Amino acid sequence: MPSVSISTAHSTQDKQESPLPNVLQTPSGLAMLEIQGTLNSSLQAEQGQNLPIGKLDFPLYNPSDPASNTAWQKRVHLYIGKHQRLTGEVKKLPQPVALLRKAHAQDVDDQALEVAEIIHYKVIFTHRPEPVGTTTTE
Repeated sequence: MPSVSISTAHSTQDKQESPLPNVLQTPSGLAMLEIQGTLNSSLQAEQGQNLPIGKLDFPLYNPSDPASNTAWQKRVHLYIGKHQRLTGEVKKLPQPVALLRKAHAQDVDDQALEVAEIIHYKVIFTHRPEPVGTTTTE
């Protein structure tokens, strides 16, 4: 049976300022999104480029007092394009999820992996998309 070695990641990048609320921030600014359905887009991603999905908005989050209030976790909006909005909420995962990537070290075997992130929360969208006007997402 093949095996792969796993180690912890040593970040050499400077921590970038993340627009996500504190509970969702990870060292690289990643967040886990769970969408119940399929995202369709009229845009096509070019080879090696990202496909823009939309804008994530936390309408009840107050960055001046993030620790005292968790009510902001009950409403999260994902604007898809200019005409649809998904409403969801932030949930704590029952078990944390480890995000793995290939190891970058030169002296490590090509099959080695490293733990890049430990994710404790996810943003889940369970409702149908709502139509919105074009001025809401800009």
